[in-house]
Amino acid sequence: MAFYLLQAAPEGSGKSLMIFLTALCTFALFFYIFRPAKAEHGEEKTRLAYLYERKEQTFENLRDLNFEYKAGKLSDADFFSMRDSMEQDAANLLAEIDELEKKQGSIREVTA
Repeated sequence: MAFYLLQAAPEGSGKSLMIFLTALCTFALFFYIFRPAKAEHGEEKTRLAYLYERKEQTFENLRDLNFEYKAGKLSDADFFSMRDSMEQDAANLLAEIDELEKKQGSIREVTA
């Protein structure tokens, strides 16, 4: 039996083993890299929560715009046109927020 272990492997078997192991490792690597990822879902936002986020972002943008204007990075025409546009957006957001809060308030009164 010891003689059998010391004998050389048949010619070509080492090459086919290497090809098989290489293919196996390649398959395992591709499977590891391209495996399906678990999708994480964020919390669902209500329209009101979305509007509050937009409101905060709009006010932050207005603050940044004022800073850049005072720093001299914007011309008067650009500043006033952008400010008017952002203020109109903010007014629309506030109006929609107010409308949705009134609706929620009336719904809560009916259910209470």
